[in-house]
Amino acid sequence: MTWTINEPMVSIRDVYKSFGAFEVLKGISLDVMKGEVICIIGPSGSGKSTLIRCINALNDIQKGSILVEGQEVNDPKLDKLELRKKVGMVFQQYNLFPHKTALQNIMMAPVRVLKQDKAEVEKIARELIRKVRLEGKEDAYPGELSGGQQQRVAIARSLAMNPDVILFDEVTAALDPETVGEVLQTIKLLAEEGMTCILVTHEMAFAREVADHIYFTDRGVIVEHGPPETFFSEAKDPRTKEFLSQIL
Repeated sequence: MTWTINEPMVSIRDVYKSFGAFEVLKGISLDVMKGEVICIIGPSGSGKSTLIRCINALNDIQKGSILVEGQEVNDPKLDKLELRKKVGMVFQQYNLFPHKTALQNIMMAPVRVLKQDKAEVEKIARELIRKVRLEGKEDAYPGELSGGQQQRVAIARSLAMNPDVILFDEVTAALDPETVGEVLQTIKLLAEEGMTCILVTHEMAFAREVADHIYFTDRGVIVEHGPPETFFSEAKDPRTKEFLSQIL
């Protein structure tokens, strides 16, 4: 199936996901257009992280459809490697290799997975380190970096695969308050450059600033959604109002 730019880059339709008897997603539908920034918010356990893990096939789904650039993620014949070249992911835990330097961590996938020329990859990796404002840290190991710096290396590592969309799963949740801002600033820069981003986040001020559209999930369903200018000021559903009153 061919995908055109006028269609959603990611299209989720009536998705259900259970772990054993526990139903985590109960008929989720949403669309993400190229260049959009989507924030998914909601209480812990509402299915947010599970949803974005389904988008790059880290979790399978029981029912429904997830299309990424026209490719059905739930297709048993799906080449997951090809999918993950298009769909980058940055996790809450940075998942860096501790015995590799920042530069080596960023270079590994393009060299090993994409089989790109090492010298060319190194040049791009050094540019990405500058982009995430970590000049001088190329040869530092993860253990020598702060949490915020490690997370920025993880973002650069995802960018090194040149994805079409990046998923961010609570990427500031494990960080000290003073390092949260530097990671959010990096994501904001990507958003301004037109990267398609889907974020699960608790950072409401950030969501208000960068999101094109906000989805509030609770108990596996999308309760309410809208652009930030109306979502925060004109929430209709009592669950949304209660959630916002607790965190704003």
